[in-house]
Amino acid sequence: MRLDLKIKICLFLIILVSIIVILTITPKKQEKVVVVYVSHDQDYSEPILKEFEKKYEVRVTAVYDTEATKSVGLVNRILAEKSNPQADVFWNNEPIGTVYLKKAGVLEPYCSPNAKDIPEQFKDKDCYWTGFAARARVIIYNTRLINESEAPKSIYDFLDPKWKGKACIADPRFGSTRSHIASLFALLGVENAKKLLEEMVKNDVKVVASNSMVRDMVVAGKCWFGLTDTDDAFDAIRENKPIKIIFPDQDSFGTFVFPNTVMLIKGAKHKEEAKLLIDYLLSPEVERKLAQSALQLPLKTSVRNNVTLPIDWGNVKSYEVNFEEVCDYLNISQKYAKEILLKIK
Repeated sequence: MRLDLKIKICLFLIILVSIIVILTITPKKQEKVVVVYVSHDQDYSEPILKEFEKKYEVRVTAVYDTEATKSVGLVNRILAEKSNPQADVFWNNEPIGTVYLKKAGVLEPYCSPNAKDIPEQFKDKDCYWTGFAARARVIIYNTRLINESEAPKSIYDFLDPKWKGKACIADPRFGSTRSHIASLFALLGVENAKKLLEEMVKNDVKVVASNSMVRDMVVAGKCWFGLTDTDDAFDAIRENKPIKIIFPDQDSFGTFVFPNTVMLIKGAKHKEEAKLLIDYLLSPEVERKLAQSALQLPLKTSVRNNVTLPIDWGNVKSYEVNFEEVCDYLNISQKYAKEILLKIK
């Protein structure tokens, strides 16, 4: 009996040791990871990235930009990391910094199958980036201070002496204001754009920290009207604030419409996961979510026809300049915007 017991104990120990060895040498399932830099508002982008994590079992490490330096901070960071990329994907909230990154050679082309129904003007022809969920630069005015019949309808109304000291724009060094001013240089030419900025200064147009501050200043009546983005304007309308929205210059050259953009970083360490995330961000599901939560303007017709926004934008006339051209004017537009609007030499 004792011999049988010893044999059984020995066999048990052999089996136990074998199991331990097998568990030790068997490779664990490698965790899927993707690193994404995000300049879109964290309140709206983070839930979408969480949904992606849950749906595809890929851990997302997200780095967000600040409100004050929207997109510019992360663009500079990606450029600084060119020799050793830390991000796999960049979700930018505008296209001009994105084109700048393409020109700097830090992006890698990826033609997502979900990009097929994005209009050509909102994506790179060589698949270096793709746009989705757009915004537009709009005039908002305080309905308690301005009657609808006399409301400003053009960026040139910022030069009208009757509105002297009553209008505002955001800091031209950052975000969509930076892109908008560059687009005006591309659209109007350098001399005409410079003159526009100079006349704004003569008419005491205020420069405030951000687009959301433009909205808040107009809501509070500290500015009677201002230039901001549709999402900031829609937020105020959703809260029943006393403002109305105008898509400027619809009788002439149109309104600056610009999308979010997503791109693959050259040298990405998690390339397959990066492509999966890009596909997800370009899906109808995400564009629908951004329309509902962040009030972004859908680019996909299938989504546009099935969401409700505070204002119809389906027939809005947009600038007839491409984002490559706008990017070419970025340096000179920044130079004059700082010198003229901010008095920075």
